[in-house]
Amino acid sequence: MKGETGKIWTLHLAVIAALFAAQFLLPQYHATNLARIMVLAVYAMGYNIAFGYTGLLSLGHALFFAAGMYAMGLPIWQLEWLPVPALILGLVAGGVMAGAVGLLALRTAGVSFMIVTLMFAQAGYLTLLYLNTWTGGDEGFVVERAYRMIGGVDLAADTPRYLAALGLFSAGMLGCLWLVRSPFGRVMVAMRENEERSRMLGFNPFRVKLIALVISGLYAGVAGAAYGLLFGYVGATFATIQYSILPMLYVLMGGAGTVLGPFLGALAMFYLIDIASGFTDAWLFVVGAALVALILFAPKGILGTLRERGLKWLP
Repeated sequence: MKGETGKIWTLHLAVIAALFAAQFLLPQYHATNLARIMVLAVYAMGYNIAFGYTGLLSLGHALFFAAGMYAMGLPIWQLEWLPVPALILGLVAGGVMAGAVGLLALRTAGVSFMIVTLMFAQAGYLTLLYLNTWTGGDEGFVVERAYRMIGGVDLAADTPRYLAALGLFSAGMLGCLWLVRSPFGRVMVAMRENEERSRMLGFNPFRVKLIALVISGLYAGVAGAAYGLLFGYVGATFATIQYSILPMLYVLMGGAGTVLGPFLGALAMFYLIDIASGFTDAWLFVVGAALVALILFAPKGILGTLRERGLKWLP
């Protein structure tokens, strides 16, 4: 057990060290891409907590991502808030929105839960469009560079933005690792595997799922807030169903129920789209073919398959 714990922490800390070194080794184009991927990976980590570890298949996470983004962006745009309290508000907004949706959606299960979360997300998107005078609607709005400064550090500059994304990613990944290895993390997995047996052991499925969904919303909210702040744009596009499907694809590709799976999936999917779109206009066909191949040959995702075939200690 101690040996496995040592390997687990060594692996995850090595990933953080490699990402830190990457900013000095990669061309600026790829470093900027990697900063974007790390923020999206935090979003996917939140989705993985709900889906990969607790078994909650949601199509409404774009609502939590957009809630965090707008809770950060609107106070800066309309009220000239400083970025730190705006980021905190974005974090809280994602969790509160997830809790509100969960109180209603968790009265259903399976496909019904997926449809209800999709309905909430679509309602949120339409609300942003309807209130376009205040939200900017489809056009969105730019977060001015003057409001992207924290302690004199300009987060619009390449290196500070990368380090901020790395800090967020590191905190999110290590927090997720601690969570899934904690007693509550074991209960989440138990709910995913056999809800009725977990109920017989004295656990309340509604309470456990609601807490997991709120934690998932906190991840999504802070990722949305950070994405808007680091890349300087907030728009209703981020509330569309596309941004509910993307974290699901990242998790499925990297490996549902693995801590590093969301990052690996986001990295692979981002560059698959980037490279394919450089060769053909039919890049969606390439992405679809890759997903079909994944389902056929590695149905548990990249890390899930590796864990199944030998690396049993992967969390």
